[in-house]
Amino acid sequence: MSAYSTALATHSHNPSTGTQRVVQFLPGLVLAGALAFVAIELGKLDWLQHNGISALTIAIVLGMLVGNTAYGRIAPTSAAGVTFSKQTLLRLGIILYGLRLTFQDIGHVGLAGVLIDGLVLSSTFAMSWFLGTRVFGLDRKTAMLIGAGSSICGAAAVMAAEPVVRGRAEQVTVAVSTVVVFGTLAIFLYPVLYHLNEQYHLVTMSPAAYGIFAGSTIHEVAQVVAAGNAISIDAGNTAVIAKMVRVMMLAPFLIVLSAYLSRSKEDGAAHVSSDADGASHKPGRIVIPWFALGFVAVAGLNSLALLPKPMVSTVIDIDTVLLAMAMAALGLTTHVSAIRNAGIKPLALAALLFAWLIGGGLAINAGVAALFS
Repeated sequence: MSAYSTALATHSHNPSTGTQRVVQFLPGLVLAGALAFVAIELGKLDWLQHNGISALTIAIVLGMLVGNTAYGRIAPTSAAGVTFSKQTLLRLGIILYGLRLTFQDIGHVGLAGVLIDGLVLSSTFAMSWFLGTRVFGLDRKTAMLIGAGSSICGAAAVMAAEPVVRGRAEQVTVAVSTVVVFGTLAIFLYPVLYHLNEQYHLVTMSPAAYGIFAGSTIHEVAQVVAAGNAISIDAGNTAVIAKMVRVMMLAPFLIVLSAYLSRSKEDGAAHVSSDADGASHKPGRIVIPWFALGFVAVAGLNSLALLPKPMVSTVIDIDTVLLAMAMAALGLTTHVSAIRNAGIKPLALAALLFAWLIGGGLAINAGVAALFS
């Protein structure tokens, strides 16, 4: 048994007082917090911001660097806090992520924008699930996590889907890696495609239409900001609004996915034997991801504009720290060998999804625009 597993077993079977639990969690929380701090500070560098590389991406990279070098020696004392970071702090971070959204955002892109986002999300996720399992021979959890990252909001969606599908750390990291690769490529490719289209007039696309296209098909929020503002400020603003509406679909997506998986006999059997948090789930029982409902509730509260803006800004900063800590913790528990063993298939699936997001996403954007014109 590895040192990490031993620490987890010890943590799971020895009841402790509140003070003892704090002492158990503290080393891992400090480690994850330190990595998150470094990631957030690096994320402020102009070059990284310009290229859409967010603090969350940096956090998982730093976590993997430490996790595959020095972490093994301190895992026995840090494992409890690291596990707490990638599970409990993650859920709290997803809930507070709702402060980045308002229901009024939907009005800015209209029903057409909402329909585009919904069609892109559902088609991309379904394609990932089908092709991942039937064509590429991937396990279902990896295919679903890659699909969640490509279809909704990148790394945050992968992390949010992990408690629902109960993916392993290496599966989550593989999915996040695909988001980093193709989302970064999108930052440079989308503006090039826009300018080529302006030159050859292949399709009718205004800066606003480009913004909706970018927001509905690019992986990460930071990547959308970079690709949108590469054309114009108006295109960037529209892209971000379209993207945030897509992010808002995360909660209903998780609820539907959880309901489907819970009704699946095959998945139900897997849950009984391999639930990450030790709980057993019988086939047919719907497991509601309460953090997803919390996400919607916080977005609804933010829509009422009752909270002072300085308070909202401060809580968003705190939320960034929580998510960065969760990402760092994920990296700490991910071994490079596991990613290497995953092979080329996850990358090939993500590449095919990326091609669909561009070609199929463009077709969906054009078709819905024509429908509402």
